[in-house]
Amino acid sequence: MNTKTVRLIDVTLRDAHQCLWATRMTTAMMADLAPRLDRAGFEAIDLVGGAVFDVCVRYLREDPWERMRIVSGWMKETPLIVMTRSQSLFTFEFFPDDIVALTAERIFANGIRYHTPYDALNDMRNMEGPVRAAKRVGLYTAGGIVFTVSPVHTDEYFVRKTRELIALGVDAIYLKDASGLLTPERIETLIPVLKGVCGDLPLQLHSHCLTGLAPYGAIKAVELGVDVVHTATSALANGASHPSTEQFVANAQRRGFDVDLNLGPVEEVAERLRYIAKREDKPLGVISEYDAFHYEHQMPGGMISNIKSQLEALGLGHKLPAVLDEAARVRRELGYPIIVSPFAQFVMTQAVLNVMGQERYANVPDEVRKYVLGHYGEVAGPIDQNIFDRITRGESPITARPGDLLEPGIAKLRRERGPFISDDDLLLAAFYPDSVVRQLRGAGPINTDYPLADTPLATLLKEVALRRDIRSFHLIQHAS
Repeated sequence: MNTKTVRLIDVTLRDAHQCLWATRMTTAMMADLAPRLDRAGFEAIDLVGGAVFDVCVRYLREDPWERMRIVSGWMKETPLIVMTRSQSLFTFEFFPDDIVALTAERIFANGIRYHTPYDALNDMRNMEGPVRAAKRVGLYTAGGIVFTVSPVHTDEYFVRKTRELIALGVDAIYLKDASGLLTPERIETLIPVLKGVCGDLPLQLHSHCLTGLAPYGAIKAVELGVDVVHTATSALANGASHPSTEQFVANAQRRGFDVDLNLGPVEEVAERLRYIAKREDKPLGVISEYDAFHYEHQMPGGMISNIKSQLEALGLGHKLPAVLDEAARVRRELGYPIIVSPFAQFVMTQAVLNVMGQERYANVPDEVRKYVLGHYGEVAGPIDQNIFDRITRGESPITARPGDLLEPGIAKLRRERGPFISDDDLLLAAFYPDSVVRQLRGAGPINTDYPLADTPLATLLKEVALRRDIRSFHLIQHAS
């Protein structure tokens, strides 16, 4: 029998609805869920990341800083997580070191105690500022290593990157499998060597279910050294999301592992999520079939559905297979960027332009050019020389840490767009144009009222309580 204790991180309030609901869970929807998740015994609960921050501002018109404050007020026992994209923070743009440092301060000031930064290219130079700033203000910091499959992303590569990240002083390492690419065979070779590098430092697994392998892979990874697994409440698990909390606990306990988690509150959350999904016409998670083609293009499911709808709107829906084939080819030619934001978007955009245009790479977005020239960090593999020459047109690539090329940003913001009533507002101005910030402010405070009183479980509990009260009344009457 195994005696190892496995800890869980819940992703229901961030990554799960990001994957399945296009990030449209409102703060009000969380009001009845958060206290229940808080009681379950998770190591931490994921709340805000790049897509959540952006959707809050642009579409939900909810101040993400206010969301942090509100939900941290509901969570009394479990630390909340904010995830950032290294030097890009919540966006696709790179920010100077002073903006990165102020962001860490404001994350902590708004009630967050757990931070999970990662760099989309695994360039640990881009992690220096975010990790050190987070540690300086007192955030528990689990640094991410982003997994992908390519000839250059070997086990030795991931070991080297893990060593570099540990040297920055992180509290834990998590393997971020955003495209759900980990197979049982790769887990057998990769997890033991990563755990060997981590030693006593906790090793976490954050894997999506796009190929249907993640639930089994999570159990296998625990057997081989993973200490913490990221899971989602069953109603928002599977598909493009994460393994189900409830099923993972059952599987782990059947294997003899100790999982100190109270599933009662989690099941209550699942029941309420099913009600919200029905009320809001949102999907529930379903198990994905294994798709070998996914290992070629590696595109997240949400991006594929978006491109499909855009092509169909142009009467070009039949071009989707060609676009995905081209995306795999573009990735090879550009040195195997990891298909995670923002490079998933960059590769897919280039693929669409190549398929729709008369000549491949006749039109190259500026972001792709900047990637090739090293403005986002080191390129993992060799770039096709002919394409490199065509894109760069003789411009020399940079070798410096990208953050070193950026002038400090705070003084400039205060001079050009201030004054600001708070540092939170200053950072919103750093991330967004005035027009977007004005629309956010015009929406007013976040609404926290969501009608959950009519869920079947809530109704049943009321009926049980009423029957209990009636029975107690009769007993009292009888005793009298």
